[in-house]
Amino acid sequence: MNIGIFDSGIGGISILHQAMLSLPKENYIFYADTDHVPYGTKSKEQIVDYVDHIMQFMIEYNCKAVVIACNTATAAAAQIMREKYHLPIIGIEPAVKPAVEQSAGKRVMVIATPLTIKEQKLKNLVDRIDDTHLVDLVPFPKLVQFAENGIFDTKEVEDYIIETLTDYDMTRYGEFVLGCTHFNYFKDTFRKLFPENVRIIDGNEGTINQLKRVLESRRLLEENEGSVRYFTSGREVTDKEALNRIAALHVRLENMRSIT
Repeated sequence: MNIGIFDSGIGGISILHQAMLSLPKENYIFYADTDHVPYGTKSKEQIVDYVDHIMQFMIEYNCKAVVIACNTATAAAAQIMREKYHLPIIGIEPAVKPAVEQSAGKRVMVIATPLTIKEQKLKNLVDRIDDTHLVDLVPFPKLVQFAENGIFDTKEVEDYIIETLTDYDMTRYGEFVLGCTHFNYFKDTFRKLFPENVRIIDGNEGTINQLKRVLESRRLLEENEGSVRYFTSGREVTDKEALNRIAALHVRLENMRSIT
């Protein structure tokens, strides 16, 4: 059996990368919905429709669990999918709780797509955890497209980040939460631009730990060859050049792992 992981694009590869480190003997199906990327600018109804289609695909490919490796899709569709399908569905959410707990009274910035910030799910999470009103939610609509276009550590990206945060004094912040899986590719640029005391965190490890707990509780962990099959909107990726680009993304993510 397989573990299905999907996102609107390449951001979810950061979740897949963590899964392959934590559960190396599982087989994976990775699905990037490139026909509809980015999700963050779509309506909730559109995203629910996309996710429903992907869930049916995952079931056809014998997936025993599915990880929604997209904060936007989790916020818009996870609960609806759990009510419709009976296999374990693991969503992802910004790491607000550990950020607030470790902020030592300094402010916490959560960056995400516009739809993730607009959805009630994130607002409820912040309301539940942020008793002292330390959290600021900041949309970064262009970063997803930068990642999809393979634009990472460039002056264009730096200028965009600086412009987006022009009204924020980063010396007041202790925690910087990446609320979109695409944003992991930019850890090096964030680190370069921010004061040393600002800690950069994401929710990837927590998501895969939850996946592992669910699989263990249902006795679904397996010892397989540890394979991965990649799909773009249902089409399997077999072209060598495309697979090489994916391999390069894994290398970049591995290089980002030590950045906090």
